[in-house]
Amino acid sequence: MQKFVTDRQLAERYSVSRASIWRWVRTGQLPQPIYLASGTTRWNLEDVVQHEQRLEKRRAPNAA
Repeated sequence: MQKFVTDRQLAERYSVSRASIWRWVRTGQLPQPIYLASGTTRWNLEDVVQHEQRLEKRRAPNAA
């Protein structure tokens, strides 16, 4: 079963403002949200976790 999260939950997850979440979406730093209904925007948590894992893989070779 898919779990969806709000911009508020993502902001809390990353300790940033909701405006930062939307800025990251516009600049491609976060996956695009899913529009479930008018005024209801969510992110698939699995997509967010996969995005984080891709970012970690990019950083790993440079971390040493």
